[in-house]
Amino acid sequence: MKVETDPNSAKAESATLAIHGGAPVRTEPLPLEFPGIHHMDEEEVEAAVRVLRSRSPFRYYGIDLQGEVDAFESEFAAFLGISYCLALNSGTGALHTALSALGVGPGQEVIVPAYMWVSVVAAVVNLGAIPVLADINDTFCMDPAALEAKITPRTTGIICVHMSGAPAEVEAVAAVARKHKLFLLEDCAQCAGGSIRGRKVGTFGDMAIFSFQMNKNMTSGEGGCIVTSDEMLFNRAVACHDTGYARDASGRAMFDRPELCLWGRGYRIDEMRAAILRVQLRKLPRVTGHMHASKYRLREALKRFPQITLRKIVDEAGDTGCFLLTTFPTARVAQEVNRALRAEGIVTSAQGVNDIVMTEWGLHIYFNIPSLVHKTGIDRANSPWSLAENRESRTEYGKGTCPYADSLFERSCLLAIPSCLTRRDEDDIIAAFDKVLSVIGS
Repeated sequence: MKVETDPNSAKAESATLAIHGGAPVRTEPLPLEFPGIHHMDEEEVEAAVRVLRSRSPFRYYGIDLQGEVDAFESEFAAFLGISYCLALNSGTGALHTALSALGVGPGQEVIVPAYMWVSVVAAVVNLGAIPVLADINDTFCMDPAALEAKITPRTTGIICVHMSGAPAEVEAVAAVARKHKLFLLEDCAQCAGGSIRGRKVGTFGDMAIFSFQMNKNMTSGEGGCIVTSDEMLFNRAVACHDTGYARDASGRAMFDRPELCLWGRGYRIDEMRAAILRVQLRKLPRVTGHMHASKYRLREALKRFPQITLRKIVDEAGDTGCFLLTTFPTARVAQEVNRALRAEGIVTSAQGVNDIVMTEWGLHIYFNIPSLVHKTGIDRANSPWSLAENRESRTEYGKGTCPYADSLFERSCLLAIPSCLTRRDEDDIIAAFDKVLSVIGS
């Protein structure tokens, strides 16, 4: 016996939010974020195997050295249009090495944004200096207008972080750095391939770092690099990342340059990861192009909803596209919309972090970093907070330190944009926003 379906009933169910018992827009999880990973194929496999067959995975010598690290450094520097590149085993190692090359230590303050990754403040603290928080603006990056108020006689430099795939207002930040004779270190870990009016991020400051960890625009699982146009800073970085001594053009350690006889930390990268990164660098425009197209299709669709404010983008063409940030009138609306979108199936599998209110974004949010909030030292003496050289620094890190950032985090949601979204995936995301926003926050 055929059962008749009431079309009005089916229509009502599809219009009812899933969080209220209706049918969700989708039941299949969205792809995991991992931008570079989605474009890995036999090219990376062949690159890794080539190094293994050579039996020469170490950078500086081997049975049949392939020169993969040297080649990657040259290719990445050319990609950015900068003089020097030094590859390392992680973005965190790159931060530590760059700050060491810049001479950061006790008695100094380094200004960092309220929205970053924990490695940024960790690198400052581990060198005995004091991180100072600066508020962000609607770019979700450091606010140049808030920066100058944070400068003290102990300030030695600024770390400008290009967060969530889009460039910061780094030109204005660089102007403040020049005015006060401070160094500027760009953290481009989440923005490889980004640019401002055609100029690549990583080329505006004294030095810049990149990360090639699993969740980055290009990846070798772990990895990083430092770039600069300053030969002395490059040589200091080479020394600090290795044995403590810079190397000449043949790769030999230089012992006759006292200013380059330092202390090293063993952050070298290996040939296999460099070989993989060479392949990933060639694919980077494709990866970011895919994310950019998906993100801006979503942004265009969301412009018709007055309850959404989209992140301010410095240069849309230079946005790598890996995250969509949406801001709502109140924290309550943001939470309600987020819960409803997740119920509609706008989520990844369990191991992914996607479609969240930004206060849940872990160690990216300054007040979510317990060791920072509580000024936990790196030794029993509680240094650097207890060091005599830092006694003049008066810093706080608890919630409320950066009020505009606090407000943005509470009212904003973050959606990762995988580099393999299909048209159907995009359609489902748009349909879920349409469905939810027709009920909530209007």
